[in-house]
Amino acid sequence: MIHYGWYIVLAGTFCVFACLGLARFALGMILPGMGQGLDLSYSQMGLVGTMNFVGYLAAVLFCGALADRLGYRLLITLALTLIGLTMILIGFSNSLAIILLLYMLCGMGSGAANVPVMGLISHWFHRRQRGRATGFVVIGSGFAILLSGWLIPQINRLAGPELGWRLSWQVLGLLVLAIALLCLAIMRNSPQEKGLRPYGEQTGADGLPRPGDESNRITPKIIAHLGAIYFLFGYTYVIYTTFIVTTLINEHGFAPTTAGYFWAVVGVLSLLSGPVFGTMSDRIGRKKTLALVFAIQTTAYLLVAAGPPPALLLLSVCLFGLVAWSIPSIIAAMVGDYAGPQQAARIFGLVTFIFAIGQIAGPAMAGIMAEKTGSFGGSFLMAGLCTILGLLLALRLKPV
Repeated sequence: MIHYGWYIVLAGTFCVFACLGLARFALGMILPGMGQGLDLSYSQMGLVGTMNFVGYLAAVLFCGALADRLGYRLLITLALTLIGLTMILIGFSNSLAIILLLYMLCGMGSGAANVPVMGLISHWFHRRQRGRATGFVVIGSGFAILLSGWLIPQINRLAGPELGWRLSWQVLGLLVLAIALLCLAIMRNSPQEKGLRPYGEQTGADGLPRPGDESNRITPKIIAHLGAIYFLFGYTYVIYTTFIVTTLINEHGFAPTTAGYFWAVVGVLSLLSGPVFGTMSDRIGRKKTLALVFAIQTTAYLLVAAGPPPALLLLSVCLFGLVAWSIPSIIAAMVGDYAGPQQAARIFGLVTFIFAIGQIAGPAMAGIMAEKTGSFGGSFLMAGLCTILGLLLALRLKPV
């Protein structure tokens, strides 16, 4: 019999598919047409991404408290509904100011859905299985990238450049609303609601958890250390996801459809990133796996910065996709390991707050640098240097 925790993972995967994959990572495919249709500069295009992260930042600090008050299930459903409605409204908007406001609200929904769903996994899975479970949840973003890399060019071709980006927002928004209903139907706040224990938990002869099987080892220093690592990931990956398609089209002469295929490669390979590296972190340790992921990301960023031929650009895309969502799954599992299930959502919210600051700064700084230099090469070089620092910080983490 399948433990209900795996149904929670399935619903969580759809949640991440919607709240991050469709609401955020599809922006990279929509942005070139949107920028052309609204006559946006590079810095304005960067500001669109930044406002989403501002909303995300505003939401994550309160997610733990809201989850305690409303329950994970209701909070996630309401957050996804907010995302879907704001995406549909963006498709009808002509004013950059209104789009920025709506996309900020969309970002608030993303934070209010993503942080609780990662915290929910700590309730349903013991720490020996937590990396694998969170790894499967985060691949929702990969499915969304795969879908957007194929769907958005098709919509643009059918609707034309003027209407294509608008219709893309509306179609994706409707998908998010459908997923909100799915999560409401499947999700439960704890294993106790189904008369179960967390998956992978070992019990004694009395049927109760073994003493010391889960404990609280969290300290402010550990929170700051995890936050710094997560900040560097947030600062760097968002530069890649926001601007790689624009870079391929505007700086390397790729056709939008070809750039979409490259983006779809990220989506396909990223389906492996969470399960493979999450499971690896369960087996060889979180910090060694984090360091390996940062090393691979560094290579991906520096390859783009060098302005290589298409074959090496494809290698960069493949490397990024291979590890794309592994760090969120590992960090979420580590927070559960250090803090225990009861504090996992609150502490993950604090760490994600720091991460969100990096997400805000990343696209804004990259857009400004590209505006001044006429290229995103310097931005990708900066990202590569930051991930080297992330690698070093990962190796200094204390064992759980």
